[in-house]
Amino acid sequence: MGTLAIPTPRACAYSCGTICYTSNAVSVAMAAGYNLYSEDETDDSYPHVYHNYEGFDFPVSGTYYEFPILSDGDVYDGGSPGADRVIFNGNDQLAGVITHTGASGDDFVSCSVVLGI
Repeated sequence: MGTLAIPTPRACAYSCGTICYTSNAVSVAMAAGYNLYSEDETDDSYPHVYHNYEGFDFPVSGTYYEFPILSDGDVYDGGSPGADRVIFNGNDQLAGVITHTGASGDDFVSCSVVLGI
């Protein structure tokens, strides 16, 4: 008899192109962005208002703010923001995770929510 493989839960909560982010990574990036927002500060102009020109149907109401989420797990503190962003509102609620990867021009597309195992 062979050995059965036991499925392990996926650590990936959001998939932005080929990059996967855990829910913790999203929470940490959002907390960093919201802390700067609430102190009326920025790191290299982030966070800033996200105007939602693409028309995403976020589960929370805006005004929305965008803050980089970095694929290396570091918290953004200036410099190149990369392609991916967490979007949150002024009530410290996550609206979504979006990316420039796969979008035309300077637009964004939604990152996929990864469900199940």
